[in-house]
Amino acid sequence: MILTLSQVALGGALGASLRHLANVAARHWLGAGFPYGTMIVNVLGSFLMGVLVVALVQKGGTKATPFLMTGVLGGFTTFSAFSLDAITLWERGQVMAAGAYVLLSVLLSLAAIAAGLIVARQML
Repeated sequence: MILTLSQVALGGALGASLRHLANVAARHWLGAGFPYGTMIVNVLGSFLMGVLVVALVQKGGTKATPFLMTGVLGGFTTFSAFSLDAITLWERGQVMAAGAYVLLSVLLSLAAIAAGLIVARQML
């Protein structure tokens, strides 16, 4: 149990650090008026989740699940941050931006996990 918890903690620290770097990069490249960073990490994280689900099962790597899935991707993707960003846009009176953000985040994340599953199944 302590080994599994250590894997989750280490993966979570790595994922959260990567999320922070992605947010900084998105603000630098795309501006701060829209939560691009959060949307990007959620879409990318969903794609990677799809790839990992297939890869870990087909390659017998389920022992890496606590580190990769729960830790890294759990720390990297940010649904709570997504919710905060959406409500912040709404409270600022940016109703259309809030709606677009929620719709795009959900649809793109679902498309990304489907794409990840397809890519991994074809490659593995």
